[in-house]
Amino acid sequence: MEKQSPKICLLGASFGTSNMGVNALTAGTLKAFFEQYPSGELFLLDYGKEAVTYNFQAGDRIIPVQLVNIRFSKKFYLKNNIALLIMFAMLARCIPLRRLRRKVISKNFWLSRIAEADSIVSMAGGDSFSDIYGIGRFMYVSLPQLLALFLGKRLVFLPQTIGPFDSALAKKIAKFIMYRASAIYSRDHTGLKETEDLLGSENSRGKVRFCYDVGFVLDPLKPLHMDLDGLPELGGGNSPIVGLNISGLLFMGGYSRNNMFGLKIDYRQLVYDVIEHLILRKGAHVLLVPHVFGAEGHPESDSAVCKRIYAELKQTYQNSLYYARGNYNQSEIKYIIGLCDFFVGSRMHACIAALSQHVPVVSIAYSKKFIGVLETVGMEDCVADPRVMEEHEIIRRIDEVFEKRAVVKKRLEQTMPEVKARVQNLFNDICGTAREI
Repeated sequence: MEKQSPKICLLGASFGTSNMGVNALTAGTLKAFFEQYPSGELFLLDYGKEAVTYNFQAGDRIIPVQLVNIRFSKKFYLKNNIALLIMFAMLARCIPLRRLRRKVISKNFWLSRIAEADSIVSMAGGDSFSDIYGIGRFMYVSLPQLLALFLGKRLVFLPQTIGPFDSALAKKIAKFIMYRASAIYSRDHTGLKETEDLLGSENSRGKVRFCYDVGFVLDPLKPLHMDLDGLPELGGGNSPIVGLNISGLLFMGGYSRNNMFGLKIDYRQLVYDVIEHLILRKGAHVLLVPHVFGAEGHPESDSAVCKRIYAELKQTYQNSLYYARGNYNQSEIKYIIGLCDFFVGSRMHACIAALSQHVPVVSIAYSKKFIGVLETVGMEDCVADPRVMEEHEIIRRIDEVFEKRAVVKKRLEQTMPEVKARVQNLFNDICGTAREI
Protein backbone atom coordinates (compact mmCIF):
# COMPACT_ATOMS: atom_id res chain seq x y z
CA MET A 1 0.00 0.00 0.00
CA GLU A 2 1.40 3.41 -0.99
CA LYS A 3 1.80 5.69 2.02
CA GLN A 4 0.09 8.61 0.33
CA SER A 5 -2.61 6.84 -1.67
CA PRO A 6 -4.36 3.96 0.13
CA LYS A 7 -7.71 2.82 -1.18
CA ILE A 8 -10.26 2.19 1.57
CA CYS A 9 -13.74 0.65 1.44
CA LEU A 10 -16.02 1.78 4.28
CA LEU A 11 -18.88 -0.50 5.41
CA GLY A 12 -21.90 0.37 7.53
CA ALA A 13 -21.73 4.13 7.10
CA SER A 14 -23.52 6.46 4.72
CA PHE A 15 -25.01 9.90 4.22
CA GLY A 16 -28.26 8.37 2.95
CA THR A 17 -30.00 8.30 6.32
CA SER A 18 -32.11 10.68 8.38
CA ASN A 19 -30.10 9.73 11.47
CA MET A 20 -27.45 12.41 12.00
CA GLY A 21 -25.54 10.08 14.31
CA VAL A 22 -24.77 7.73 11.42
CA ASN A 23 -23.98 10.71 9.20
CA ALA A 24 -21.65 12.11 11.87
CA LEU A 25 -19.76 8.80 11.98
CA THR A 26 -19.44 8.84 8.19
CA ALA A 27 -18.25 12.45 8.02
CA GLY A 28 -15.87 11.96 10.97
CA THR A 29 -14.34 8.91 9.29
CA LEU A 30 -13.89 10.75 6.00
CA LYS A 31 -12.31 13.74 7.72
CA ALA A 32 -9.87 11.56 9.66
CA PHE A 33 -8.89 9.69 6.49
CA PHE A 34 -8.48 12.57 4.06
CA GLU A 35 -6.54 14.73 6.52
CA GLN A 36 -3.99 11.94 6.82
CA TYR A 37 -4.12 10.86 3.16
CA PRO A 38 -5.21 13.77 0.92
CA SER A 39 -4.52 11.77 -2.26
CA GLY A 40 -6.10 8.56 -0.99
CA GLU A 41 -9.43 7.11 -2.09
CA LEU A 42 -12.33 6.09 0.10
CA PHE A 43 -15.62 4.68 -1.13
CA LEU A 44 -18.71 3.50 0.75
CA LEU A 45 -20.23 0.02 0.46
CA ASP A 46 -23.74 0.02 1.83
CA TYR A 47 -27.28 -1.06 1.07
CA GLY A 48 -29.21 1.06 -1.41
CA LYS A 49 -31.27 0.84 -4.58
CA GLU A 50 -28.96 3.15 -6.52
CA ALA A 51 -25.32 4.12 -6.60
CA VAL A 52 -24.74 7.69 -5.41
CA THR A 53 -21.79 10.05 -5.36
CA TYR A 54 -21.60 12.40 -2.37
CA ASN A 55 -19.57 15.60 -2.40
CA PHE A 56 -17.67 15.70 0.87
CA GLN A 57 -16.04 18.94 1.98
CA ALA A 58 -12.60 18.40 3.50
CA GLY A 59 -11.19 21.79 4.40
CA ASP A 60 -11.26 23.84 1.21
CA ARG A 61 -11.60 20.76 -1.03
CA ILE A 62 -14.72 19.05 -2.32
CA ILE A 63 -14.04 15.32 -2.63
CA PRO A 64 -16.41 12.99 -4.51
CA VAL A 65 -17.17 9.90 -2.42
CA GLN A 66 -18.90 7.05 -4.21
CA LEU A 67 -21.52 4.80 -2.64
CA VAL A 68 -21.22 1.33 -4.17
CA ASN A 69 -24.71 0.01 -3.50
CA ILE A 70 -25.50 -3.55 -2.54
CA ARG A 71 -28.97 -4.99 -2.00
CA PHE A 72 -30.60 -6.83 0.90
CA SER A 73 -33.47 -8.22 -1.13
CA LYS A 74 -35.56 -11.30 -1.87
CA LYS A 75 -34.63 -10.75 -5.52
CA PHE A 76 -31.73 -13.17 -5.41
CA TYR A 77 -30.99 -12.70 -9.12
CA LEU A 78 -29.83 -9.08 -8.64
CA LYS A 79 -26.11 -8.89 -9.41
CA ASN A 80 -25.51 -6.84 -6.26
CA ASN A 81 -27.67 -8.94 -3.93
CA ILE A 82 -25.57 -9.52 -0.81
CA ALA A 83 -26.43 -13.24 -0.69
CA LEU A 84 -25.43 -13.72 -4.33
CA LEU A 85 -22.19 -11.77 -3.83
CA ILE A 86 -21.27 -13.93 -0.83
CA MET A 87 -21.96 -17.09 -2.84
CA PHE A 88 -19.74 -15.91 -5.73
CA ALA A 89 -17.01 -14.88 -3.28
CA MET A 90 -17.04 -18.33 -1.67
CA LEU A 91 -16.92 -20.04 -5.06
CA ALA A 92 -14.04 -17.81 -6.20
CA ARG A 93 -12.19 -18.72 -3.03
CA CYS A 94 -12.19 -22.36 -4.16
CA ILE A 95 -10.31 -21.53 -7.38
CA PRO A 96 -6.62 -22.39 -6.79
CA LEU A 97 -5.17 -20.24 -9.57
CA ARG A 98 -4.91 -16.58 -8.50
CA ARG A 99 -5.13 -15.23 -12.07
CA LEU A 100 -8.29 -17.21 -12.78
CA ARG A 101 -9.76 -16.21 -9.43
CA ARG A 102 -9.18 -12.53 -10.21
CA LYS A 103 -10.74 -12.96 -13.64
CA VAL A 104 -13.89 -14.47 -12.14
CA ILE A 105 -14.17 -11.66 -9.58
CA SER A 106 -13.63 -8.99 -12.26
CA LYS A 107 -16.82 -10.13 -14.01
CA ASN A 108 -18.88 -8.65 -11.18
CA PHE A 109 -18.55 -4.87 -10.68
CA TRP A 110 -19.34 -4.98 -6.94
CA LEU A 111 -16.90 -7.79 -6.16
CA SER A 112 -14.17 -6.17 -8.24
CA ARG A 113 -14.58 -2.83 -6.42
CA ILE A 114 -14.20 -4.52 -3.05
CA ALA A 115 -11.24 -6.52 -4.32
CA GLU A 116 -9.47 -3.29 -5.39
CA ALA A 117 -9.46 -1.90 -1.84
CA ASP A 118 -6.35 -2.14 0.33
CA SER A 119 -8.45 -2.40 3.49
CA ILE A 120 -12.13 -2.85 4.30
CA VAL A 121 -13.08 -0.80 7.36
CA SER A 122 -16.40 -1.36 9.09
CA MET A 123 -18.43 1.08 11.20
CA ALA A 124 -21.62 -1.03 11.54
CA GLY A 125 -23.65 2.09 12.31
CA GLY A 126 -21.58 2.65 15.44
CA ASP A 127 -23.54 0.26 17.66
CA SER A 128 -25.17 -2.36 15.43
CA PHE A 129 -22.50 -5.08 15.70
CA SER A 130 -24.71 -6.45 18.45
CA ASP A 131 -28.10 -8.10 18.78
CA ILE A 132 -29.44 -5.31 21.02
CA TYR A 133 -31.67 -4.24 18.09
CA GLY A 134 -32.54 -7.83 17.14
CA ILE A 135 -30.81 -10.59 15.19
CA GLY A 136 -32.08 -9.19 11.87
CA ARG A 137 -30.21 -5.90 12.32
CA PHE A 138 -27.09 -7.79 13.41
CA MET A 139 -27.14 -9.95 10.25
CA TYR A 140 -27.78 -6.86 8.13
CA VAL A 141 -24.44 -5.33 9.22
CA SER A 142 -22.55 -8.63 9.44
CA LEU A 143 -23.13 -9.90 5.90
CA PRO A 144 -20.91 -7.27 4.18
CA GLN A 145 -18.17 -8.07 6.70
CA LEU A 146 -18.43 -11.75 5.81
CA LEU A 147 -18.28 -10.83 2.13
CA ALA A 148 -15.03 -8.95 2.70
CA LEU A 149 -13.52 -11.91 4.56
CA PHE A 150 -14.59 -14.43 1.91
CA LEU A 151 -12.85 -12.25 -0.67
CA GLY A 152 -9.70 -12.51 1.41
CA LYS A 153 -9.63 -8.81 2.25
CA ARG A 154 -8.15 -7.17 5.31
CA LEU A 155 -11.05 -6.23 7.61
CA VAL A 156 -10.72 -3.55 10.29
CA PHE A 157 -13.41 -2.57 12.80
CA LEU A 158 -13.49 1.22 13.23
CA PRO A 159 -14.12 2.61 16.76
CA GLN A 160 -17.59 1.44 17.76
CA THR A 161 -19.55 -0.29 20.51
CA ILE A 162 -18.90 -4.03 20.35
CA GLY A 163 -21.76 -6.21 21.61
CA PRO A 164 -23.57 -7.17 23.68
CA PHE A 165 -24.36 -10.55 22.10
CA ASP A 166 -27.22 -12.18 23.97
CA SER A 167 -28.12 -14.94 21.51
CA ALA A 168 -25.87 -17.95 20.88
CA LEU A 169 -26.13 -17.41 17.11
CA ALA A 170 -25.00 -13.77 17.28
CA LYS A 171 -22.14 -14.72 19.57
CA LYS A 172 -20.89 -17.42 17.16
CA ILE A 173 -21.07 -15.17 14.10
CA ALA A 174 -19.40 -12.28 15.94
CA LYS A 175 -16.59 -14.56 17.08
CA PHE A 176 -16.12 -15.93 13.55
CA ILE A 177 -15.81 -12.42 12.08
CA MET A 178 -13.69 -10.84 14.82
CA TYR A 179 -11.29 -13.78 14.93
CA ARG A 180 -10.52 -13.18 11.24
CA ALA A 181 -10.44 -9.36 11.43
CA SER A 182 -7.01 -7.71 11.25
CA ALA A 183 -7.74 -5.03 13.84
CA ILE A 184 -10.68 -4.18 16.10
CA TYR A 185 -11.05 -0.67 17.53
CA SER A 186 -13.47 -0.16 20.39
CA ARG A 187 -14.67 3.33 21.35
CA ASP A 188 -15.04 2.25 24.98
CA HIS A 189 -13.05 0.16 27.44
CA THR A 190 -15.93 -2.22 28.11
CA GLY A 191 -15.85 -3.20 24.44
CA LEU A 192 -12.17 -4.04 24.72
CA LYS A 193 -12.88 -6.45 27.56
CA GLU A 194 -15.95 -7.96 25.88
CA THR A 195 -13.97 -8.60 22.70
CA GLU A 196 -11.04 -10.08 24.60
CA ASP A 197 -13.39 -12.34 26.59
CA LEU A 198 -15.01 -13.57 23.37
CA LEU A 199 -11.79 -14.16 21.44
CA GLY A 200 -9.45 -15.07 24.27
CA SER A 201 -6.41 -13.07 25.33
CA GLU A 202 -4.06 -14.86 22.92
CA ASN A 203 -6.19 -14.03 19.86
CA SER A 204 -6.80 -10.46 21.05
CA ARG A 205 -3.21 -9.43 21.66
CA GLY A 206 -2.17 -6.66 19.26
CA LYS A 207 -5.53 -6.80 17.48
CA VAL A 208 -7.96 -5.19 19.92
CA ARG A 209 -7.32 -1.46 20.38
CA PHE A 210 -8.97 1.65 21.77
CA CYS A 211 -9.81 4.85 19.90
CA TYR A 212 -12.32 7.59 20.65
CA ASP A 213 -15.53 7.89 18.64
CA VAL A 214 -14.84 9.53 15.26
CA GLY A 215 -17.84 11.83 15.76
CA PHE A 216 -15.67 14.00 18.01
CA VAL A 217 -13.82 15.43 14.99
CA LEU A 218 -16.91 16.35 12.96
CA ASP A 219 -16.79 20.03 11.99
CA PRO A 220 -19.77 22.26 12.88
CA LEU A 221 -21.15 24.35 10.03
CA LYS A 222 -23.49 27.31 10.38
CA PRO A 223 -26.68 26.61 8.38
CA LEU A 224 -27.50 28.99 5.55
CA HIS A 225 -31.11 28.99 6.75
CA MET A 226 -31.59 28.49 10.49
CA ASP A 227 -34.97 28.76 12.19
CA LEU A 228 -34.74 28.64 15.98
CA ASP A 229 -37.86 30.72 16.60
CA GLY A 230 -35.96 33.80 17.78
CA LEU A 231 -33.41 32.00 19.96
CA PRO A 232 -30.27 33.65 18.47
CA GLU A 233 -31.51 37.07 19.66
CA LEU A 234 -31.36 35.79 23.25
CA GLY A 235 -27.57 35.66 23.31
CA GLY A 236 -26.02 37.51 26.25
CA GLY A 237 -29.06 37.23 28.50
CA ASN A 238 -29.10 35.94 32.06
CA SER A 239 -31.08 32.79 31.22
CA PRO A 240 -28.94 29.85 30.05
CA ILE A 241 -29.84 28.14 26.79
CA VAL A 242 -30.42 24.43 27.36
CA GLY A 243 -30.64 22.13 24.36
CA LEU A 244 -32.97 19.16 24.80
CA ASN A 245 -32.70 16.28 22.36
CA ILE A 246 -35.78 14.02 22.48
CA SER A 247 -35.39 10.54 21.02
CA GLY A 248 -38.27 9.48 18.79
CA LEU A 249 -37.09 5.90 19.25
CA LEU A 250 -37.48 6.02 23.04
CA PHE A 251 -40.66 8.08 22.76
CA MET A 252 -42.34 5.26 20.80
CA GLY A 253 -41.03 2.57 23.17
CA GLY A 254 -38.28 1.22 20.92
CA TYR A 255 -38.79 -0.72 17.70
CA SER A 256 -41.09 -3.17 19.50
CA ARG A 257 -43.09 -0.20 20.90
CA ASN A 258 -43.33 -1.90 24.32
CA ASN A 259 -40.37 -0.52 26.26
CA MET A 260 -37.85 -2.50 24.21
CA PHE A 261 -34.86 -1.22 26.20
CA GLY A 262 -36.29 -1.98 29.63
CA LEU A 263 -36.53 1.56 31.03
CA LYS A 264 -37.72 1.87 34.64
CA ILE A 265 -39.46 5.15 33.90
CA ASP A 266 -42.03 6.51 31.46
CA TYR A 267 -39.79 8.29 28.94
CA ARG A 268 -42.65 10.40 27.58
CA GLN A 269 -43.47 11.74 31.03
CA LEU A 270 -39.79 12.34 31.71
CA VAL A 271 -39.58 14.64 28.67
CA TYR A 272 -42.45 16.81 29.90
CA ASP A 273 -41.12 16.91 33.45
CA VAL A 274 -37.58 17.83 32.34
CA ILE A 275 -38.91 20.71 30.23
CA GLU A 276 -40.97 21.99 33.17
CA HIS A 277 -38.07 21.62 35.60
CA LEU A 278 -35.53 23.40 33.38
CA ILE A 279 -37.84 26.33 32.63
CA LEU A 280 -39.63 26.83 35.96
CA ARG A 281 -36.97 25.69 38.42
CA LYS A 282 -33.73 26.58 36.62
CA GLY A 283 -34.90 29.65 34.70
CA ALA A 284 -33.57 28.28 31.40
CA HIS A 285 -34.54 28.79 27.80
CA VAL A 286 -35.10 25.30 26.37
CA LEU A 287 -34.36 24.56 22.71
CA LEU A 288 -35.78 21.29 21.36
CA VAL A 289 -33.09 19.76 19.12
CA PRO A 290 -33.82 16.73 16.90
CA HIS A 291 -31.00 14.47 15.75
CA VAL A 292 -33.06 12.08 13.61
CA PHE A 293 -35.24 13.81 11.05
CA GLY A 294 -38.48 12.69 9.44
CA ALA A 295 -42.10 13.69 9.02
CA GLU A 296 -44.94 12.67 11.33
CA GLY A 297 -45.37 8.92 11.12
CA HIS A 298 -41.71 8.33 10.29
CA PRO A 299 -40.36 5.60 12.57
CA GLU A 300 -38.28 6.98 15.45
CA SER A 301 -38.22 10.58 14.11
CA ASP A 302 -36.98 13.08 16.71
CA SER A 303 -38.16 16.05 14.68
CA ALA A 304 -41.77 14.82 14.52
CA VAL A 305 -41.85 14.39 18.32
CA CYS A 306 -40.16 17.76 18.93
CA LYS A 307 -42.64 19.49 16.62
CA ARG A 308 -45.59 17.89 18.38
CA ILE A 309 -44.37 18.76 21.90
CA TYR A 310 -43.47 22.30 20.87
CA ALA A 311 -46.95 22.89 19.41
CA GLU A 312 -48.50 21.52 22.60
CA LEU A 313 -46.40 23.52 25.09
CA LYS A 314 -45.38 26.75 23.36
CA GLN A 315 -48.29 28.73 24.85
CA THR A 316 -47.60 27.36 28.33
CA TYR A 317 -43.91 28.32 28.17
CA GLN A 318 -44.01 31.48 26.07
CA ASN A 319 -40.59 33.04 25.49
CA SER A 320 -38.91 30.06 27.19
CA LEU A 321 -39.45 27.10 24.82
CA TYR A 322 -37.99 26.98 21.31
CA TYR A 323 -37.64 24.44 18.53
CA ALA A 324 -35.00 23.97 15.82
CA ARG A 325 -37.35 23.85 12.85
CA GLY A 326 -36.36 22.44 9.48
CA ASN A 327 -33.91 19.82 8.28
CA TYR A 328 -30.20 20.10 8.97
CA ASN A 329 -27.25 17.93 8.08
CA GLN A 330 -24.88 16.48 10.66
CA SER A 331 -22.56 19.50 10.69
CA GLU A 332 -25.38 22.05 10.80
CA ILE A 333 -27.17 20.42 13.72
CA LYS A 334 -23.82 20.25 15.51
CA TYR A 335 -23.46 24.02 15.03
CA ILE A 336 -26.92 24.54 16.56
CA ILE A 337 -26.04 22.32 19.53
CA GLY A 338 -22.90 24.42 20.00
CA LEU A 339 -25.09 27.49 20.65
CA CYS A 340 -26.27 25.95 23.92
CA ASP A 341 -24.86 26.54 27.39
CA PHE A 342 -26.00 23.10 28.57
CA PHE A 343 -27.37 20.03 26.82
CA VAL A 344 -29.57 17.06 27.72
CA GLY A 345 -29.63 14.37 25.03
CA SER A 346 -31.05 10.93 24.39
CA ARG A 347 -29.11 10.40 21.13
CA MET A 348 -25.47 9.67 21.81
CA HIS A 349 -24.07 11.60 18.85
CA ALA A 350 -26.13 14.62 19.79
CA CYS A 351 -24.30 14.43 23.12
CA ILE A 352 -20.94 13.96 21.37
CA ALA A 353 -21.71 17.04 19.25
CA ALA A 354 -22.11 18.99 22.49
CA LEU A 355 -19.10 17.53 24.32
CA SER A 356 -16.75 18.14 21.40
CA GLN A 357 -17.74 21.84 21.49
CA HIS A 358 -17.20 22.04 25.29
CA VAL A 359 -20.93 22.14 26.05
CA PRO A 360 -21.71 20.34 29.37
CA VAL A 361 -24.03 17.37 28.86
CA VAL A 362 -26.33 14.95 30.62
CA SER A 363 -26.92 11.85 28.50
CA ILE A 364 -30.18 9.94 28.94
CA ALA A 365 -28.88 6.43 28.26
CA TYR A 366 -30.76 3.45 26.86
CA SER A 367 -27.74 1.18 26.30
CA LYS A 368 -24.24 0.61 27.60
CA LYS A 369 -22.73 2.70 24.79
CA PHE A 370 -23.49 5.98 26.61
CA ILE A 371 -21.59 5.27 29.81
CA GLY A 372 -18.84 3.56 27.82
CA VAL A 373 -18.19 6.51 25.50
CA LEU A 374 -18.59 9.25 28.12
CA GLU A 375 -16.30 7.38 30.48
CA THR A 376 -13.48 7.63 27.92
CA VAL A 377 -13.59 11.44 28.15
CA GLY A 378 -14.02 11.55 31.93
CA MET A 379 -17.74 12.36 31.81
CA GLU A 380 -19.24 9.20 33.32
CA ASP A 381 -20.82 11.33 36.06
CA CYS A 382 -22.88 13.04 33.34
CA VAL A 383 -24.87 9.92 32.39
CA ALA A 384 -28.43 9.32 33.62
CA ASP A 385 -29.51 5.74 32.91
CA PRO A 386 -33.30 5.22 33.01
CA ARG A 387 -32.77 1.45 32.89
CA VAL A 388 -31.62 1.62 36.51
CA MET A 389 -32.63 5.11 37.73
CA GLU A 390 -36.01 6.49 38.78
CA GLU A 391 -37.24 9.79 37.33
CA HIS A 392 -36.38 11.82 40.43
CA GLU A 393 -32.82 10.47 40.28
CA ILE A 394 -32.49 11.48 36.63
CA ILE A 395 -33.71 15.02 37.32
CA ARG A 396 -31.35 15.23 40.28
CA ARG A 397 -28.45 14.21 38.00
CA ILE A 398 -29.45 16.93 35.53
CA ASP A 399 -29.51 19.43 38.41
CA GLU A 400 -26.07 18.39 39.64
CA VAL A 401 -24.38 18.76 36.27
CA PHE A 402 -26.30 21.95 35.45
CA GLU A 403 -25.05 23.61 38.65
CA LYS A 404 -21.42 22.69 37.96
CA ARG A 405 -21.57 23.35 34.22
CA ALA A 406 -18.77 25.94 34.34
CA VAL A 407 -16.44 23.35 35.90
CA VAL A 408 -17.50 20.70 33.35
CA LYS A 409 -16.89 23.13 30.50
CA LYS A 410 -13.31 23.74 31.67
CA ARG A 411 -12.76 20.00 31.97
CA LEU A 412 -13.91 19.54 28.37
CA GLU A 413 -11.67 22.34 27.14
CA GLN A 414 -8.69 20.48 28.59
CA THR A 415 -9.74 17.02 27.36
CA MET A 416 -11.00 17.55 23.80
CA PRO A 417 -7.73 18.50 22.03
CA GLU A 418 -6.15 15.14 22.91
CA VAL A 419 -9.35 13.25 22.02
CA LYS A 420 -9.51 14.84 18.58
CA ALA A 421 -5.79 14.33 17.95
CA ARG A 422 -6.16 10.62 18.69
CA VAL A 423 -9.00 10.27 16.19
CA GLN A 424 -7.08 12.27 13.58
CA ASN A 425 -4.28 9.70 13.80
CA LEU A 426 -6.61 6.72 13.39
CA PHE A 427 -5.96 6.04 9.72
CA ASN A 428 -2.27 6.60 10.08
CA ASP A 429 -2.42 3.72 12.54
CA ILE A 430 -4.67 1.57 10.32
CA CYS A 431 -2.81 2.11 7.07
CA GLY A 432 0.60 2.16 8.71
CA THR A 433 0.11 -1.40 9.98
CA ALA A 434 -1.35 -2.73 6.73
CA ARG A 435 1.70 -4.72 5.81
CA GLU A 436 2.32 -6.09 9.29
CA ILE A 437 -1.02 -7.81 9.79
